[in-house]
Amino acid sequence: MGPCRLRTREAREQTLAVKLSDRSAVLAAPSPLALAVEAARRRPGFVDLTLSNPTSAGLSYAAYAPQPLLAPLGLAETDAAQRAERPPLYAPDPLGLESARRALARHWPGERAPNPDHVLLLPSSSEAYHYLFMLLCDEGDAVLAPEPSYPLLAHLARYAGIRLEPYRLAYDGAWHIDLQSVRSARSSRTRAIVLISPNNPTGSFTSPAELSALARLGLPLVSDEVFAEYAFAPESVAQRSALYATDALTFCIDGLSKSAGLPQLKLSWIAASGPPALVHDAFERLAWLSDTYLSVATPVQLALPALLEQAPAFRAGLRQRLLANRAALRACLAGSAASVLHAEGGWYLVIRLPDVASEEDWILGLLERESILVHPGHFYDFEPRPPHLVVSLLTREADLRRGAEAILREVAVRSSGSG
Repeated sequence: MGPCRLRTREAREQTLAVKLSDRSAVLAAPSPLALAVEAARRRPGFVDLTLSNPTSAGLSYAAYAPQPLLAPLGLAETDAAQRAERPPLYAPDPLGLESARRALARHWPGERAPNPDHVLLLPSSSEAYHYLFMLLCDEGDAVLAPEPSYPLLAHLARYAGIRLEPYRLAYDGAWHIDLQSVRSARSSRTRAIVLISPNNPTGSFTSPAELSALARLGLPLVSDEVFAEYAFAPESVAQRSALYATDALTFCIDGLSKSAGLPQLKLSWIAASGPPALVHDAFERLAWLSDTYLSVATPVQLALPALLEQAPAFRAGLRQRLLANRAALRACLAGSAASVLHAEGGWYLVIRLPDVASEEDWILGLLERESILVHPGHFYDFEPRPPHLVVSLLTREADLRRGAEAILREVAVRSSGSG
């Protein structure tokens, strides 16, 4: 046997001995629904009502922020005085530049601003979750999270080596936390409770009463508030931030992606409140975690004060679209067999459909007959019956109206028994 064949056999044996981790496994083959979506995308007139990226929805930050971004990013020529005031190009702080953290404190949406020393800057809310899971949990521990909700959390928990235990959001004309399901889901390995306020996709804020009840359970609260600036009724008494709302150790997550429509700049943050000794200990540990990665770019931190000043103009324009699309969808489906569920804010609406077909059949019917894509409820872990659809209000107004009319036609077809 020649040396080449020996080397080939050795390489094959080494390859067979390699095992990639179970937690990194991915779906190998596309589902029939995924194949139908790809086919529909290639047809003229395709409309995507699942849109989540503001930069691809005709919502340009530059349209609301005429000040050039190059200057605050530190990439444009400035006069000598400005250059003298600018901090060094790279002087990393594990928590993030103090100037950026102080700017966040000034623009905090809640009634009480965070202590800048208790703010941590990160590239994304996903990384924020990962840091908090590492901070609060050992391998095999669990955190409680709402259901229905966005499926990203399950993947983040798996990658962190912990378990995600669901608690129920119930609907009785409005969404609320089923506190008994929270108590039932809790175990000796539970280390935190995740809140998403407003929830994606239900659009329900965590109420002050719910926050108080959860705080009494004695677990840390992780409050995801990335959509908090998008209440449908700004005068609502809904709690805009969980920060300082209770005495529990609380971590609030937000970022530029939703609050300023700038996902491409990659900046999010965590702010904390609660018992001073616990918060101090938590941030000492978070600083060590962050110092391991130092992953936030300096230019976006330098730009943050200016970006936060200009963000309200972007949100005002986006809020107009959200409200217009919400009104159009509700008006189009009014009086039909489909109902738009009540929501308090966010970028999405949930539609409850007549229970005459499975969610997959509804989705396939809209794709094949109308070239319209919507999310099925099971994507967010809704119960299988009755069927639900989730529609993005971020969509261009004309596309939303066309999609709403298509849903109305599909409801008429299905309800008549001819679908």
